[in-house]
Amino acid sequence: MLTTLWLLLCFALPVHESPFPISCPNHKHCQLALLSNNDIILHCNAPGAQWQFLTPLKTTWASNSTTNLNMVTMLNGNLLIKNPLPSHTGIYNCNDKDGKKVMRYEIDFQDVVTLHITHKDLDQKPLQNESLSLSSKQFVFTHWEPWQDCNRCGEPGERKRLGYCYIQESLENPMPCWLYLGDEKLWSSRLRPEMQVETCHIPCTLIDAKYVIFDNFQLRNKVGSAWLTCPLGSIYREKGTAISTSFRTSVCPPPLWGFATEFVLLRRPVLWEANNLSLTWKDQLSGKSISTIMDSSNGGSWLQVFQSAIYRCFVQQELMAQFNSKVSVDPLKFLVPEKSKQQPEAEKTRKENANSVLKGLNVMMLVGTVLTVLGCLFKQFRFSQSRKRNKMFLVK
Repeated sequence: MLTTLWLLLCFALPVHESPFPISCPNHKHCQLALLSNNDIILHCNAPGAQWQFLTPLKTTWASNSTTNLNMVTMLNGNLLIKNPLPSHTGIYNCNDKDGKKVMRYEIDFQDVVTLHITHKDLDQKPLQNESLSLSSKQFVFTHWEPWQDCNRCGEPGERKRLGYCYIQESLENPMPCWLYLGDEKLWSSRLRPEMQVETCHIPCTLIDAKYVIFDNFQLRNKVGSAWLTCPLGSIYREKGTAISTSFRTSVCPPPLWGFATEFVLLRRPVLWEANNLSLTWKDQLSGKSISTIMDSSNGGSWLQVFQSAIYRCFVQQELMAQFNSKVSVDPLKFLVPEKSKQQPEAEKTRKENANSVLKGLNVMMLVGTVLTVLGCLFKQFRFSQSRKRNKMFLVK
């Protein structure tokens, strides 16, 4: 019963993305780079968990409270970070109720606005390694993640991989750029993340479809566009071991209060179609796609559309949502003009009918006049014949 009510609530609410889970399965200390503006959940398996956020400085770390509006400690102890900014780069410590440190995350939220996107089929090149201006011993490079899965099967599709800015100094272990630099006032076009795309081909396998969202959209605002969101889509690659959370894998927004049921939340590549035609990064980067824009900040999970059509999104070749264009009918806008549009036609018809009547009357008047004249002439002729007969009688 609870599941049924939740599903009904899901279809009554708009489509949202759910956060990407982060965990360190076999370690208590993780150092990683992520992208800003993409929600995440940091795992901490500790009753009564308390989180502490430290911001990086040149020689030390400054303590900061996690009572920030975009940070929420969940009932199961995990930390939800919504729409993280580059300024949220730092250390996230999870302590149990006794104050003992359980987990430590060092995270560099690299600015997704500066994301450098290239496509292999367009001969676009990724960023090259460069020396850092601070010292000749330091150089900047891109640490590439493995390729993500192909977003289509049976036909040519696309796959992508993310690359993060890292700095290495001599024989030291490389570090994410802004964890290394701290609050150093340094700007370079090389200090940014990357995304590379290429064409791929994979065979199809049987897919067990579960829930599908059907929604309507309407072109709005001055630009005449609308934003569509593909549920469970993500810019990140599916992790080998994802965390168990209290969020359900339905296509609706996860309830922050949580359910007891646990699951493994998976992230897979997104594919959009417009009227059964695939939308590709290749067309977008080459300027061929003019009626849609896939948002690069979330790997194309958001789609901006500029014309009415039937849009469908797939995650790992599984249909997740379909969006139909909705036309609003305004009686004042449509019925009145329709009426005014019909009035000239009716007026024209009335004029034609009136002209026909007038023509008929004219013909009738003409016929009547002719008959009247003929009648008068016939009467006059008979009167003349009668007078002649009378004269003949008088002569006799």
